[in-house]
Amino acid sequence: MRLYNTLTRQVEPFAPVRNNTVRMYTCGLTVYARGHIGNFRTFVGVDVLRRALKYVGGFQMHHVMNFTDVDDKTITGAEKAGLPLREYTDQYIQAFREDALALGIEPVEDTPRATDPENLQAMADMIKQLGEHGHTYQTDGSIYFKIATLPTYGKLARLDHEGIQAGARVDSDEYDKENARDFVLWKATKPGEPTWDVGCGPGRPGWHIECSAMALRLLGESPIDIHTGGVDLVFPHHENEIAQSEGATGKEFSKFWFHIEHLLVDNQKMSKSVGNVYTVQDVLDRGFRLSALRYILLSAYYRKQLNFTWVGLEQAEESLRRITDFLGRVGGLSGGVAHVEVATRVAEAVQRFDAALADDLNTAAGLGELFDLIRALNIAMDARQVGEADAPGIQAAFDHFDQVLGVLSLRHAEEATPPIPQAEIDAGIEARQDARRRRDFAEADRIRQELLDKGVILEDGPKGTRWKRR
Repeated sequence: MRLYNTLTRQVEPFAPVRNNTVRMYTCGLTVYARGHIGNFRTFVGVDVLRRALKYVGGFQMHHVMNFTDVDDKTITGAEKAGLPLREYTDQYIQAFREDALALGIEPVEDTPRATDPENLQAMADMIKQLGEHGHTYQTDGSIYFKIATLPTYGKLARLDHEGIQAGARVDSDEYDKENARDFVLWKATKPGEPTWDVGCGPGRPGWHIECSAMALRLLGESPIDIHTGGVDLVFPHHENEIAQSEGATGKEFSKFWFHIEHLLVDNQKMSKSVGNVYTVQDVLDRGFRLSALRYILLSAYYRKQLNFTWVGLEQAEESLRRITDFLGRVGGLSGGVAHVEVATRVAEAVQRFDAALADDLNTAAGLGELFDLIRALNIAMDARQVGEADAPGIQAAFDHFDQVLGVLSLRHAEEATPPIPQAEIDAGIEARQDARRRRDFAEADRIRQELLDKGVILEDGPKGTRWKRR
């Protein structure tokens, strides 16, 4: 496999540092609100990366994705809600888990929280290591990282060293490149804020130290293989993670840095003031299925901005319908012998799909191969050049595609959940068949339309009548 490395700005061959297990860390959600579809562009993209590493690359995975449950935003949110921090963030962690499951995101091996006692202790230990190596100083009870002590500071974000304000301090968790200065590792206690004392004095961790400590505690000795996240995290968060981790250990922190570009909405940046910040529930409320949302989020190359529109979501629905209609047609094949030409065409499509995904996770090219195969096989079926014996090989290929993409299994699960009780559908199908046997076609058409009005489409084929959701 080959992946683009933000650190080197090049596409490079990828292989794990040790054995066959990829040790990967993803910066997860800061749980001060429910995740929005921009967040999920990153998390779906990382999920496809994880799946491609497993099912195309053949690697084992040890994947950590954290929850940032203590930072400026979570503390402010908890104060406004009048809730203890842990109780406040619990609700958004649960919401994320529900949304991730609904979007077909595979569970990862570890999902630590910053406020877990073992993680807080790991942060304190790392801060102590940094102090021993001369990278810290203390002011007013807070501990800061002294960026002037690390000559490589700025290598990920390509900072201009003349613009770095060594000796100036910044306490906020989020800031831009123009504020490259000494950053806080441990914040002294303020009135009303949650506080811990794990060896750094009373206070709480800065945002950046959390991920450095959790990554190395759970994934082991540096370097880890891949660190992932949204492109907005390159600076300051990931730059500061590198500084902390490499300043503490003296070793490279991560071999690869994998960043996913922004999601726009109607060609605009998402903003509460504009009113274009949408959640998973908002998509459902508009009458769309989440398989279509997953499809649109992975359909574009991850290093290009993706523009989300409701029309685009309708097009994603149509693309998925095209795939499922094709597979329904394959499932309805009867008679005929296996065709060598079909098996060859299918094998070539799988090979090209895998090559596209192995080439820096090019999902757009992979989907192109999938639809080229559908087009070719539909033509062959029209010409009666595909038989029932070919169906298992075709289905196996699409099962493989979906191991990586994860949209068809999600759509099948949605299809298997009828909009009305299954017994009502079965009774309607039976009544319609009875009407057709009596040659009462008006009644048969009435039953079909009644089910259609309730969101159920009936399709007749050689093997009988099947239903699907509208």
